[in-house]
Amino acid sequence: MSAVPARFSRIVGTGSFLPPDQVSNAQLAARLAADGIETSDEWIVERTGIRFRHFAESHVTSSDLGAEAARRALAAADCDPQAIDLIIVATSTPDMVFPSAACMVQEKLGIHGCAAFDVQAVCSGFVYALSVADSMIKTGLASKALVIGAEVFSRILDFSDRTTCVLFGDGAGAVVLEASEAPGILGTELHADGRHVGILCVPGTVSGGKVLGDPLLKMDGPAVFKLAVSVLDSVARSVLAKAGRTEADIDWLIPHQANIRIMQSTAKKLKLAPEKLIVTVDRHGNTSAASIPLALDDAVRSGKIKRGDTVMLEGVGGGFTWGATLFDF
Repeated sequence: MSAVPARFSRIVGTGSFLPPDQVSNAQLAARLAADGIETSDEWIVERTGIRFRHFAESHVTSSDLGAEAARRALAAADCDPQAIDLIIVATSTPDMVFPSAACMVQEKLGIHGCAAFDVQAVCSGFVYALSVADSMIKTGLASKALVIGAEVFSRILDFSDRTTCVLFGDGAGAVVLEASEAPGILGTELHADGRHVGILCVPGTVSGGKVLGDPLLKMDGPAVFKLAVSVLDSVARSVLAKAGRTEADIDWLIPHQANIRIMQSTAKKLKLAPEKLIVTVDRHGNTSAASIPLALDDAVRSGKIKRGDTVMLEGVGGGFTWGATLFDF
């Protein structure tokens, strides 16, 4: 009786989309100043590394952004949309309570019948979604998946709080993941610790047609920074051990694009040269679940990441959630 060949998953195409409205720090500072709130380009850059972010128009939704990123990933993979048999969207800002943004993306792409659902792990969402898709492909539940991170965080920002409203932006990124006889995804690991729910959250909900609580983002910046640096280092090392690799095998590190100081600290702990760190936070801001696939597509299209390179993805977000994925591109 012949052995069943091993089944793996590989990323075969990437895509991304940013709303056309690019907002500079100076523009945002002027908007806040009109409401008596002081900030500046220098203040934002020094603390975060962010210079620009993109805000979606009021009629544009997460599924709109996600569908456009998906189209670009499908084109890069030379993949017929009808071949997709799984769609997972990582988002914290879906179009509505239900149905899922994934179902809306499916409709916008003209795909019918395949499994489609959302994953909610905030800024770790894309790593979570990629891990789920990888597992479903390896077990034969899917063969060709669209994995998307899409957010319109501008809708949940408190523009009276300069410590948070300057950080976030809107956008979407996507990958096509397909079954392969050769390993692509080498290892993944996911974690959460609900004891830290309060340090990054949107403490509101809809009940009886009214908003209960506060529907705007709240964050304890110092607590998030301290926890993020610690867990990102440990989860990266754990994934490397699972994959039988070392820090020296990492060609590129793509952490969640939240704060340049967190990102640089993570790279330093892994003994990676600064030029191996993929940085888009200066141009995109923090786009939550979209930040990693946005940065991945940017690096692929710019020619930095090439076929055969080994890439580490890391995410950390509200929940508190975190995770990492190592793959050969």
